[in-house]
Order: sequence, then C-alpha cells, then structure tokens
Amino acid sequence: MAAMVAGALRRGSGYGGGGGFRCSSRLLAQSLRRFVSTLVVAEHEGGFVKPSSLSALAAAEAIAKENKISVLLGGSGPALHKAADHAASSHPLVSEVLVADSEAFAHPLAEPWAELLRSVQQKRGYSHVIASSTSFGKNLLPRAAALLDVSPVTDVTAIKEPRVFVRPIYAGNALCTVKYTGEDPCVMSIRSTSFSPTTEAMSETKVAPITQVDLSFLSEGSIGKSTWVNLTSQDTERPDLANARVVVTGGRGLKSAENFKLLEQLAEKLGAAVGATRAAVDAGYVPNDLQVGQTGKIVAPELYMAFGVSGAIQHLAGMRDSKVIVAVNKDADAPIFQVADYGLVADLFEVLDELLKKIPDKK
Repeated sequence: MAAMVAGALRRGSGYGGGGGFRCSSRLLAQSLRRFVSTLVVAEHEGGFVKPSSLSALAAAEAIAKENKISVLLGGSGPALHKAADHAASSHPLVSEVLVADSEAFAHPLAEPWAELLRSVQQKRGYSHVIASSTSFGKNLLPRAAALLDVSPVTDVTAIKEPRVFVRPIYAGNALCTVKYTGEDPCVMSIRSTSFSPTTEAMSETKVAPITQVDLSFLSEGSIGKSTWVNLTSQDTERPDLANARVVVTGGRGLKSAENFKLLEQLAEKLGAAVGATRAAVDAGYVPNDLQVGQTGKIVAPELYMAFGVSGAIQHLAGMRDSKVIVAVNKDADAPIFQVADYGLVADLFEVLDELLKKIPDKK
C-alpha cells in the first residue's frame, strides 16, 4: 500500500508550488480512503450484537464510505452463532463476520482476546481496528496494540479523516484533534454515545458471509495467566446504564444506601437506569458498576436526572452529552447547575417524595 501511495504522490503536480502540494495531498487522502479496511471487535449478549458495538460499526462507516468492514465475534454455543447472524445483517458495509468459536473467548479476558486479535490482523492486514470504549474494549485494546507494536487512539468522539480523529481531554473540557502517523493498523476505541447506529433498512439478500477463524495459534501459553472466576450482577429489569434513554443518578447527598432505594423506586416508575457518582460508590451506597463519570460509564440519555450531585468535573465528563439534564440540589452554587437545562434548588428528599406520589407506576 505504501508503494502505491508513493506512486500516487509522484503522479501529482509536483512540489514546486502550493497547487502541486494541494493536489498531492488530495491524492494521498484519496489513496488512504481507497485502501481502508476495518476490523470491528464486537461484543454480544443473548444472541445479539450489543448496541455499543453497533455504534462501532457506525464509526467504521465514518472512516470511509468505501470501507470494507469485518466483524470479529468470540465465544461458544448457540448464542454466538445467533449473534453472528445478527452481525451479518447489521450494517450494509459489513463484508464478513469472523467467528472465533472456543471456550477461551467465552469470557472477556484480555490475554486470549489480544492473541486472537494479533493473529487475525497478521493474516488479514486491516488498516483500522475498532472497539467501543466499554470495560471490555478498554481492557483489550491496549494489550492488543502492544502486541502489534502500535499506539492506540482512545475515546474517539469524531472522525474527520481516515487517520484524523477528535477525542476529549482534560475530563472532557476540551477537544483535541489528533493525527495517527504510525504503522497499520490504526487501533482505536470509540465512545458509543458519539456514533449513532445505522437505521438503514437491510435487504434480505444483503447478508455478509460468516467465516470461522483459524484458532491453531491457541495454546496454554497464549491463553495467559488470568482465569475466569465468576460474574456477580444484580437481577433487575431496568435497562442497561450505558444505553438507557432515561438515567436517574444519585450523589453523596443521598447519605445512605437505604435512601438510594428512593431513586430505584423512581427509576421503576420511569423505566430508567440508576446511576451514581464516584463519591456515592466510594461511600458504599451502590456497587461500582453504577458509577457515571470519567472513571465510570459514559452515558448520553435523552433525560438525565441528578439528585444530590454536586457536579465534580470527573462526573460531568461522563454525562455532559445528555440531551436534557435535570438537577436537584440544595446548594445553589453547585457546579451541576452550570450544565443543567433545568435546575431546582431544594431538598432532594422532598422532591423525590413528591415525584413518587405524582408519577404513576409504569404499566
């Protein structure tokens, strides 16, 4: 590819003037787009590709319209193959679905997954590798990038060119435009809240082929020293925090784990997910999988309701992209009011009590 790009540059108008340089730059950009091929590392659950991974497909489309996209799925059993069928018809640009059917990939351990990613990349030579900035993606990509001897670009929120990206810095208070100048592949994680999955209807004939990945590289050494122990999660019918349309979040102002049950009752009525600040998590009010913020989950719901949340910069970094923000705090100078669309200076317990009385139960 490098030789072909160099040839395109030589066929330009030369470097004698500004016009020649602009022509060469255009040829370079066109050449880069022409040879783009992307591997999307996807997550699945219950036989379906997760919404965050569908957002990664949208990001792959933003790189180049001529992009040839492959989707990599791992795991075992019927759920994996059902998810592969879903991935094959999930986006018009998906050209192939790669399936790694092995118990080694049934759990999100970075060590075997990174070896899988290296093996697939070495055989197929993708120009880009993309995953969503979920716990899985954040765990996998740095290790895989190290094995491939490249530097990853993290938390991408916008794609300007195949190798020019926008990402937040300083806890989301500034946006930085970065250009990747390293060797292929360009390994990147994207914020799923910044890329909307395609809504384009797929024809029944537009289904990508499904291919089994060669797993001959697997051995005791490649699996690594980490082992899967168990998964502890709360049984709830509430939506997933990262993808919920409505999020109800509590801070240290709720004062106890018992008081957090008031938020849970409100969430049940609204069909919302429950979130928390780091202060509330550190105080032991709720488990850390509910944390919203720079070191927690990034959310962008249609409605974000914050009760007793002061608005620390790390928390704002995780929810500032919400469509409508409602804040309730007795401190009129709380930073949360600077980003809130609607703010109420009041005792949060009185407000919650009124809301619970007046909002009907969800049917």
